[in-house]
Amino acid sequence: MIPTLHPSCNPHIILSTEIPEYKVFLVISMAASVFYAHSYRWIPLSRVVRKSVQGSLPVLNLHTTGQSMQTHLEIFEKAQSNLKLLKSDPGNEVKLKLYALFKQATQGPCNTPKPGMLDFVNKAKWDAWKSLGSLSKDDARHSYVELVSGLVSAETSAKQDTSHNSGLQNYETLKVFSEDNITKIFLNRPEKKNAITLKMYEEIVDALEEAEKDESVFAVLTGYGDYFCSGNDLNNFTNIPPEGKEKMANDSAVILEKFVSKFIDFPKPLIAVINGPATGISVTVLGLFDLVYATDRATFHTPFSQLGQSPEGCSSYTFPRIMGLGKATEVLLFNKKLTAQEACNVGLVTEVFPDCSFQQEVWQRLKSYSCLPKNSLALSKQLIRANEKEKLHAVNHQECERLKERWLSEECMNAIISFFQKRAKL
Repeated sequence: MIPTLHPSCNPHIILSTEIPEYKVFLVISMAASVFYAHSYRWIPLSRVVRKSVQGSLPVLNLHTTGQSMQTHLEIFEKAQSNLKLLKSDPGNEVKLKLYALFKQATQGPCNTPKPGMLDFVNKAKWDAWKSLGSLSKDDARHSYVELVSGLVSAETSAKQDTSHNSGLQNYETLKVFSEDNITKIFLNRPEKKNAITLKMYEEIVDALEEAEKDESVFAVLTGYGDYFCSGNDLNNFTNIPPEGKEKMANDSAVILEKFVSKFIDFPKPLIAVINGPATGISVTVLGLFDLVYATDRATFHTPFSQLGQSPEGCSSYTFPRIMGLGKATEVLLFNKKLTAQEACNVGLVTEVFPDCSFQQEVWQRLKSYSCLPKNSLALSKQLIRANEKEKLHAVNHQECERLKERWLSEECMNAIISFFQKRAKL
């Protein structure tokens, strides 16, 4: 176990000396603490000296310490360079987190005055930095490096390599490609928080149909940017055809029923990688997935009552079955937003990962799963799901019929108008 100096120590003003009876490490610095790299704990220098006297801890070596510090700083600087090479916008939440970790890593805890309420941008930055509290510079550097590594890993994984894409069609609202025996479907409207348009509904169905027939072992649905999906693009409700609202409601119900049916019938394992907040239909269909992995900053929200609507995605059946009637009622009727850990606790999410390492950990695990026998996985899934398929299709049809009524109701229209009015005031 090799100790390293607290990052605030200046290596140019450190002296090391030995006394025949005792080995003493003298640090002429304002920071009187030592960091043990393998245990990630800060230990007051006085304890180190005392323990060294007792022979319980090794003497700090100036040469090794200097090398270790240099390595950590080089890795941190390399992460900064890698961040500049990213081509995709990671989204505002991630950018704020990166800003906060960088400030904490280079300056320590936030000690600047709080910006005024109307200085929205600088206030958001200040809040993000302040939220890190007393996190050490070294831990902040470590988290920064992990977060950048995850972003680079995600972008590398998401690059559309033409050598993997032979036979795959192009999409307007998605990026779809096959890699490592996995069909990867990325929702690709990050500037709109991946809100689902009518076009996206159709393209997701097409992508799943394509994934059924290709040589992949399973399919993964995830999103670009800092959101997984913000649910329906409410502009879907503003494009009323000449035939009137009834035509719009009927057409939308047909699209929705076909969309959900594709998840019910998908023959291979289907995995959701929830890279950020999820709302509405992107939450309700999760009960039809075989695995759901989420970052710890994800949230799950189904605000149907607020919009005068009713559940869809078979959630009126799958949610009570997964999480129990009481919890499902809170979520579906009373708009309770779940954190990632809460969603995991009630069974909607399979596992939660730290956001800083989420992309790297999840894709590494999925790559290992993709080496399993393809037919064995598909046939086993069909055995597990077969007894429910008829019930799920019936529920899906029922939910879509009820939604048609809701969409045509005055209550629903007033709720949607109210939503747009509130958004316009922001």
